[in-house]
Amino acid sequence: MKLPTDLILGHPERSLPEFVEDLRERMDRIHRFAREKLKIHSDKMKQPLDTTSTETAFKPGDAVWLYAPKRTKGKSPKLQSNWKGPYTIINKINDLVYRIQLSPRSKPKVVHLERLAK
Repeated sequence: MKLPTDLILGHPERSLPEFVEDLRERMDRIHRFAREKLKIHSDKMKQPLDTTSTETAFKPGDAVWLYAPKRTKGKSPKLQSNWKGPYTIINKINDLVYRIQLSPRSKPKVVHLERLAK
């Protein structure tokens, strides 16, 4: 904003490094604020999910069923089996992903925990 006194006395100019430093500080403040709000929101969304979810852990060698729905034309979907198996757990890749195998000669599959059942 320019004032009449600025026309007479001149407008005090800020140096470029000073402007850049102020801009960086403002951007850092905004970034921290956004991160805090995202963390609060993600924790709020995660809480109901954690209370309803059940922890299922499989060990290598466990027999499991794989949910793999396949529609066959001409058959009622209600009468078709959506579960294939039994598969054997080979190893746990991380908390949610497992490597399974139908038989020792078959190709291993990598599947999400939600598609497995004992």
